[in-house]
Amino acid sequence: MAVKLRLRRMGKKKQPIYKVVAADVRSPRDGKFLEAIGLYNPLTNPHTININEDRALYWLSVGAQPTDTVKSLLTQKGILLKRELISRGLSEDKIEAEMSNWAKMREAKQKSLKVQKKKSKKAAAKEAIQAEVKTEEPETKVEETEVKTEEPEIKEDNSNQSTTEVKGTASEEDTEKKEN
Repeated sequence: MAVKLRLRRMGKKKQPIYKVVAADVRSPRDGKFLEAIGLYNPLTNPHTININEDRALYWLSVGAQPTDTVKSLLTQKGILLKRELISRGLSEDKIEAEMSNWAKMREAKQKSLKVQKKKSKKAAAKEAIQAEVKTEEPETKVEETEVKTEEPEIKEDNSNQSTTEVKGTASEEDTEKKEN
């Protein structure tokens, strides 16, 4: 029996909440499952992930394959990193040290993202103002080029008329030769 770690949809219409479950591959999405190992709520800001780490590690150790979304959730919680460290054969002390370093780095990354978002809003406003100024300047240049392109068109029209005149005179000469 092949087992997958996947999401089971729950909740109301337009308000989904998902259970992270270990289920047989052949059972339907919202059907029979072997064990519920956590919850995932995408509607909260930031989204909520509650996963029983011990049970998730157990199912991964017996060969359960996580879906792409569940794999992402397990990565966000650090469960896949812990599994990798265990599979390397590291001691529990080293595993805890690595996990604490990972947690610190994750917090620092989230703080820097928040700062970048604040800066990016201000920077975006400045860039929008600069973009408006820049777009006004090229419009005047475009108008100048349009005026320049109109002049040669007039000359071309004159040259076309002269060629037709030449053709007209050539055809008159041909008619005179035919008459003779």
